[in-house]
Amino acid sequence: MPKQWTADEILDLARGFQPACVLAAAADLDLFDAIGTNHLTADAIARRLHCNQRGLTVLLDALVALQMLNKQSKRYSVPASIAKVLTHDGADSVLAMAQHQANCLRRWDQLAKVIITGKPAQRIPSVRGAQGDTASFIGAMHVINTEAADMVVRDIQPLPFNRLLDVGGASGTWTIAFLHANPAGSATIFDLPPVIPLAEKRLTKAGLRPRVNLVKGNFYSDPLPKGCDLAWVSAIVHQNSRQQNRELFRKVYRALDAGGRIAIRDILMESSRTAPVSGALFAVNMLVATAGGGTFTFAELQDDLKAAGFVGAKVVRQDEGMNAVVVAKKGTNVR
Repeated sequence: MPKQWTADEILDLARGFQPACVLAAAADLDLFDAIGTNHLTADAIARRLHCNQRGLTVLLDALVALQMLNKQSKRYSVPASIAKVLTHDGADSVLAMAQHQANCLRRWDQLAKVIITGKPAQRIPSVRGAQGDTASFIGAMHVINTEAADMVVRDIQPLPFNRLLDVGGASGTWTIAFLHANPAGSATIFDLPPVIPLAEKRLTKAGLRPRVNLVKGNFYSDPLPKGCDLAWVSAIVHQNSRQQNRELFRKVYRALDAGGRIAIRDILMESSRTAPVSGALFAVNMLVATAGGGTFTFAELQDDLKAAGFVGAKVVRQDEGMNAVVVAKKGTNVR
C-alpha cells in the first residue's frame, strides 16, 4: 500500500537539504581541521580560513545548533565525536565522503534541468578546486570500501587467481583485500595517471607494493593490460550506458587469459527498477552525473556479458547497495 503523506511530512522532506548544505560547506572549508583542538572565536577561525566573518559566524552557529560544534563564551570547539569522523586524521574519518557528497549535491540541484535537457548537470568545482575534488572522490571511495572490502571478498570465495586486474582500481582498497585473501597472488591496478600515486601510497602503507603493478591509462580509450586470470570491475558499470559496458566487457575479455573470469561489483536492480530504494536513488545520481549511466538488473548485465563473449554469469553475492557481485567466465569465442 502506498504511503499516505501529510503536508508536514512533505515540507520536512523539502527542507531536508538544509542540514546537508551546512555540513557540505563545513566539509568543503575543512572547518573542523581549522579549529582543531582549540577554542577559537569566529574572527580567529575566519582569519585561518580567509573567510567572510559574518558568513562564517552564521555557519558556525548553525553547526552548534546541529550539535556538530560546541560554543562557550563566543568560542567554538570541535566535539571529540566530530573530530573522529570529520577531520583528515580522525580515527574514523569520513571527511572525504562528506566533501564528495557536497559535489553530488551541486549536481542534484540541477535535476529538473537535467530532466528537461537530457544532459548531465554542469560540473561546478568546490572551493577546493578540481584537483581537490578528485582527491576527495578517491578518498570517498576508500572510506566506503575499506570496511566492506574484506567482508565482500571473503563472501565471494572461492575466487582464486594468479594475477588480478583491478580495472579503475583507484586507491587500491579492493586490490589490498584480494591480496590479503590470496597471499600467493599478484595484481595489476589500471587507472588514470592522477590516481596512480594515491594507490601507490596506500599500497606502500599496506606493505603490498612489491606485489602490484601500477599501470596508467583510461579504460574508455586504452587497451587493458593482459596476463590476468581475474578481472575486478568495481563500481564502474553504473557510470556507463549498456553499450559502453559491452565495450568495456570486450576489453576485459581480450585482457583475460583463457578460462579467466570477470567479477562485477555494483548495485543490482529488481526487474521493476523501483527496488532497492538505494538503487533507484543512485540512478538519479547517475542521471545528473553521466551521459548514459544508471543502475542495471542482473538480466541486463548477463546479456551484456554474453554479448562480449562471457558465459555462465551468476550472482555470487546479493546486496541492497553497491556490494552485489556478478561473476562470469571467459568463453571460447574470439572477441
